[in-house]
Amino acid sequence: MTAGRLSARGAPPRRRLLDRLMTRPGIVPVLGLVVVVVLFGVRVPGLLSADGLAGVLDAAALLGIGGVAVGLLLAGGHFDLSIGTLAVSTAVLTGVLAGPGEWGTWSALGVSLAAALGVGLLNGWLVVRTGLPSFLVTLATALVLQGVTLAGMPLLAGAPRVSGLDEAPGWGAAAALFGSTAEVGGGVFPVALLWWAALTAGAGWLLWRTRFGNQVLAMGGARRAARELGVPVARTTLTLYALTAAAAWLIGTLTLVPVASVAATPALATAIDFVVVAVIGGCLITGGHGSMAGAATGALLYAVARRGVELSGWDPRWSQALLGVLLLVALVVGGGVRGRLRAAPRS
Repeated sequence: MTAGRLSARGAPPRRRLLDRLMTRPGIVPVLGLVVVVVLFGVRVPGLLSADGLAGVLDAAALLGIGGVAVGLLLAGGHFDLSIGTLAVSTAVLTGVLAGPGEWGTWSALGVSLAAALGVGLLNGWLVVRTGLPSFLVTLATALVLQGVTLAGMPLLAGAPRVSGLDEAPGWGAAAALFGSTAEVGGGVFPVALLWWAALTAGAGWLLWRTRFGNQVLAMGGARRAARELGVPVARTTLTLYALTAAAAWLIGTLTLVPVASVAATPALATAIDFVVVAVIGGCLITGGHGSMAGAATGALLYAVARRGVELSGWDPRWSQALLGVLLLVALVVGGGVRGRLRAAPRS
């Protein structure tokens, strides 16, 4: 019997429990979710009603879609701070084309999706080509998109908001796909929940069950070594940014279609929310590991905390403080996981 095994067996129970927790970053959002559900469930019983649950899930769905996309990107060792702004910009583009431009709904959606993919590929190309940190590249992209959207919409539409889009040709079919709802037990649940569930399952399968996922994890864990082993780092990076851009388009569309109107609003803070959700959910900020189910749980935790604070009549900044504490815990646990991944032998 080795000394290492003796040491592990001889460790105090509390230390062994801590070591186990440090290898499971996904436990942070689960424990956090239990805490906020119990706390606000007792204080605001209506939060756990069908109507209250529908409100929480409505907010969590969009956060979850963005969090899963950003989490997949983080697993590859990259950031994207332009996803929130891109969501607004693509929604505005769809609204301008379908409204003042008098395009058909599906044509407008197709053009905005193509534009989103173009921005995503540009982000990926700049990161690969220049070698600059993705944080800075996507921050610059976000600022450009935000400025163009805020200044350009009044020029193209004649107003900071476009309404009445439900009169555009084909809007009814788009509304069925992106804006329909279902009433269950007195709560109205949006179709965005199905999109969220499908994307979470799909991203989890992509990351942990496919060759592409192996390439993403290898690239996030050690990019230079991955390149030397034959991983197509450039192509994988471009694909990740394209997927994130597509998720941004979907978020914008799911926001636009139910209300048939859109306004140009700054959205840089939303991208930070997506990163927080992903990191709390167990996606390492340094890359090499990610949990799509954890990111979805992080989004649910975020939504419950924010909605619970609102219904309790507390200062909204308390939800930010709570999430900040959870983020710090997640970063500490993630640091422990990162150390174990580095120490693990690799074939």
